[in-house]
Amino acid sequence: MSDTRTALVLGASGGIGSEVTHRLLARGWQVRALHRTGAEGADDRGVLRIRGDALVADDVARAAQGACLLVHAVNPPGYRDWDTTVLPMLDHTIAAAVAQRARIVLPGTVYNFGPDAFPALTEDAPQHPTTRKGAIRVQMEQRLRDSVDRGARVLIVRAGDFFGPHTGNSWFAQGLVQPGRPVRMVFDPAWRGVGHQWAYLPDVAETMVRLLDREADLPPFARFHVGGHWDPDGTRMVTTVRDAVQAATGRRPWVLPFPWTLVRALGPVVPLCRELAEMRYLWQTPVRLDETALRRALGEVPHTPWEEAVTATLRGLGCLDA
Repeated sequence: MSDTRTALVLGASGGIGSEVTHRLLARGWQVRALHRTGAEGADDRGVLRIRGDALVADDVARAAQGACLLVHAVNPPGYRDWDTTVLPMLDHTIAAAVAQRARIVLPGTVYNFGPDAFPALTEDAPQHPTTRKGAIRVQMEQRLRDSVDRGARVLIVRAGDFFGPHTGNSWFAQGLVQPGRPVRMVFDPAWRGVGHQWAYLPDVAETMVRLLDREADLPPFARFHVGGHWDPDGTRMVTTVRDAVQAATGRRPWVLPFPWTLVRALGPVVPLCRELAEMRYLWQTPVRLDETALRRALGEVPHTPWEEAVTATLRGLGCLDA
């Protein structure tokens, strides 16, 4: 990478974007962030805020001038307008990266895969999704692969369902608990006996940055899977949440089944419910990411213990009262 080590983070105020920004700054990177609102200039962390919109190609190109890294961590809020906004935003990131000969970092998902690849997913597993969102994710990665021929470089780090102190747009914060409120009940979307893949955002962000520290060893198109926090039978996450709440507050919350029937019924009028219902299959069959290649590249993979990670998440979401 160039000596200036300047990064542009798209989605810097979101969960993974904010975590990656924090770690880039700690390693001496100059970090820029594209924001649709607010004043331009350096914030109290030293991040240079630039006014612009990821849906406007010229805004992204202007913000990326001189950058050797573009972190594409931007998503439509509340899963709205996925089919019309996700690919154009990525195209603008790709165009800017090609112009700067920069590397793009994309947080990958398991949505790309279908039953023919389950249950253990390696980086080269076939991508034959069965959902609308999965098909879009496959297109995103294909466009990224094609961009390498035009001079960009790509790093895709794939992980399971995010949780973490700053994770608002996630199953944890939108399905299991209610951010900003004491936890009186925990909703459990899992099927008993079916494993589920979780990923603690600070661990994922640290993994990304450690891979970037090895830029010279990365191929132009690099993909890695993060094993994260594997819930072997679908009970560990809700049990850990319940126990963490009880340890912090003395109050033991109820664990209730997730209201799948209601979510499906609201799907036609509530975009979030439609998207949650579409991903139900990931709770009905075990899907586990194989991180063998990541361990080969890094040696030691960042991993925060379950109890510590869940407690930090609940505290960060404002769910643990005094």
